[in-house]
Order: sequence, then structure tokens, then C-alpha cells
Amino acid sequence: MTTFLLIRHGENDWVGRRLPGWAPGLHLNQRGTSQAEALVEVLRPVRLAAIYSSPLERALETAQPLARSKGLAVHRSVGLAEMRVGEWQGQSLRRLSQRKLWPVIQSTPSLARFPGGESFVEAQARIVTELEALRRKHATRQAIVACFSHADMIKLAVAYHVGLPLDMFQRLAVEPASVTALHVGDRRAMLLRLNDTRAGEIAGRG
Repeated sequence: MTTFLLIRHGENDWVGRRLPGWAPGLHLNQRGTSQAEALVEVLRPVRLAAIYSSPLERALETAQPLARSKGLAVHRSVGLAEMRVGEWQGQSLRRLSQRKLWPVIQSTPSLARFPGGESFVEAQARIVTELEALRRKHATRQAIVACFSHADMIKLAVAYHVGLPLDMFQRLAVEPASVTALHVGDRRAMLLRLNDTRAGEIAGRG
């Protein structure tokens, strides 16, 4: 079995304000940078086999301090990238909440597709497929792999592995720079930790 540390990127100026999707050039803000540095302290005792990250800047910037501290490279993985939100990319959440599709996304996301983008079913399949490929690559019992990704993608992965219907994945919480631990094997998976926010708490004290 392989243990995955699913780590959400740190804060940026769009968190809670705009839907970023794959918007280029979106970087961590000062608090997000502090959260990324705090992850080094939180994960100092952990021996990692590898580090993978969404190719989007906010995820890569969160991964880099940990990678430096462990002497590891950051491998880019499109499978860990944010959902493709198509025409909604960059729009304000306040405006999007008035769209007819919004309540569908919140209550029955299995039926939703972003205009010009991915469906939630496709996004879940994408990250689950990527984690399975990484599990086969790092298949020793002691392997711990860090994967830097995005809130909805992490929640979709957790929902799949614990048997939670996709329509309930929004009930999970994954905060910026939080760590979620999944132990995944051939026949079963175990959720070891969900939404560990110690990095954010350490950054808040700085």
C-alpha cells in the first residue's frame, strides 16, 4: 500500500473570490508563501519517496520549499491539476452563484459540467487514474508520496476512495495548505487524515 499526502496549494488573492481554474500567472500571496514554508516544519519527520504537483503556479510554489528541504525534485502532473472550468475561469464567485448551474454544482455535481470545461465525473476519473498510476510506480509498503493539488480535486479523490457518492463530495473540507492522508492498496483504501491545517496555523502565528 502507498500513502499519499494530498496537499492543497497555499492561499492566493483569488481564494474565496474568483474561480481560477487553469488561469495562468496566479501566484501565492504573502500568507500562501508562509503556509508553504510552514509545510516544511509540519512534514519534517516524514520520509518522502517522491513529490508530484499540479503544473499550475500556485501548486508548484507550494511544493518547492518542501522539495528543497527533502532534496527531491517536483514532478509535474496534469492529473493533479485543477478542474477545467471553461468559460467560468476567472469570474467572481458572487456572479457565478447567480447562474442556474450553480445549485446543481452544489447539490448534484455528478450532473454538472462547466461550460466549455470538464464535468465532475471526468475530473474525479482524472485524479483517481493519476493516483493509481503513482501507486503502481511507488508500490512499497513504506512509500509516502506528496501530491500538491487543488481543493475540489482532493475532495473528489477522497470521496472515491472512501466510497462517498460524488454528489456528497462538497461536504468535505480541504483548506489552503492542508494535508490529507490516504493509504491506498490493491483492494482497499483508508483515510488516515483529512484537512490537517497545522501549516496554516503556524503561518498565522508568524
